[in-house]
Amino acid sequence: MAETISMPKLGFDMAEGTLVRWVKNEGEAISKGDVLAEIETDKATVEVESSATGVVLKHLVGQGDVVPVSTPIAVVGAEGEEVSSQPSADSGQQTTQAEAPVETVPEPKKEEPVLEKAEVQPPKPGPAPDKQEEATPTDGRIKASPLARRIAEEEKVDLSNIQGTGPGGRIVRHDIEQAMEKGIPAPAPEKPAEKAPALAPLPAFQAEPREDETIQLTKLRQAIARRMTESTTSVPHFFVTHEYKMNALLDMRKQINEYLSENEKLSVNDFILKAVALTLRQFPNLNASFGGDKVVRHGAVNVGVAVAVEGGLLTVAHKDTDQKPLRQISAEVKAMVTRARDGKVKPDDIEGSTFSVSNMGMYDVEHFIAIINPPEAGILAVGSAMEVPVVENGEIKPGWRMKATLSVDHRVSDGAEGARFMQALAVFIENPVRMLV
Repeated sequence: MAETISMPKLGFDMAEGTLVRWVKNEGEAISKGDVLAEIETDKATVEVESSATGVVLKHLVGQGDVVPVSTPIAVVGAEGEEVSSQPSADSGQQTTQAEAPVETVPEPKKEEPVLEKAEVQPPKPGPAPDKQEEATPTDGRIKASPLARRIAEEEKVDLSNIQGTGPGGRIVRHDIEQAMEKGIPAPAPEKPAEKAPALAPLPAFQAEPREDETIQLTKLRQAIARRMTESTTSVPHFFVTHEYKMNALLDMRKQINEYLSENEKLSVNDFILKAVALTLRQFPNLNASFGGDKVVRHGAVNVGVAVAVEGGLLTVAHKDTDQKPLRQISAEVKAMVTRARDGKVKPDDIEGSTFSVSNMGMYDVEHFIAIINPPEAGILAVGSAMEVPVVENGEIKPGWRMKATLSVDHRVSDGAEGARFMQALAVFIENPVRMLV
């Protein structure tokens, strides 16, 4: 019966291959293991071997064709055998995977179990001379020779009902034989231990088949991949983490929001943006961009805000953050975030940031590290404000704490400056009234 040779799958990520050259032409004899054709994948050129012996009856694809994996490429059979024009790879027993040979490892030979010394069963003693009956007893409560014990065990004789006549009142073989003649009762059988109720057998597991899903990257996701790869491979990052006391800020926010309408209420992030902007005034080296052989220190403090949108992440740029009051910062950021999530951002919304803030506090994230958004020199990753046990003046009490991590371009700044920035930021976060004066 004719057999169909199919395009083999050479690697888990191979989807197709190019048939470069037919080594065996139609009508030529071929043996199992002979090279039938050469195919080219994205990694190498590979020879396809025949899994059948006979004659190449038909080529199903041409040289240079790009052929998907498992597609029939040739038919091998007996000379003169007729084949259909489109044989199926599933018909009969023909599908052949001409994959590279795989070295088989023989199963390790099972070793015979070896008994430990304690497990070796001694041979049963045969009839013993009188000297054996005088052996030292092994049971402290009932004295009996080993031979007597063996006979009693075999004949089910209860030793506790026998008076021994041997030295020291030891039970010997003669005593067992007399007891058997008199019909001494056998010991009561031991009560078998109660067994735990048997568990019901597990039902046969049947995995639900699930197919892989391939999703084409959106333009936004492609841009994110490109820029973040550029950032992590070309920008030398260093990181500084600081924990901030949040009680005063949360109290002030609560008081201010009591005087504002629902759509005007301030968020914790609004306070953080303002605090970051004011701190950047003191650290112009972090409100900067790397320019090859120079560093550009920006005059304006424009804080970028990372926004989660469908299919990716977008950074909107709030302008002159250090000069605007909290209510204006809050209103302008809310408007830009809404436009970003609605897909209606303006060019000015996403251009011109000089430093960025990525806040994941709303997701109950304690701590994370953000990747710098080139050409900026730094980004602050903000976690959740959490009520935790804290030690103050030797006493444990509840307190609100928030962790934030600064990522800095090491070409622009160094660890000491990053640490001082985080300390200076604490002055505004832990004393929020400074943001209002």
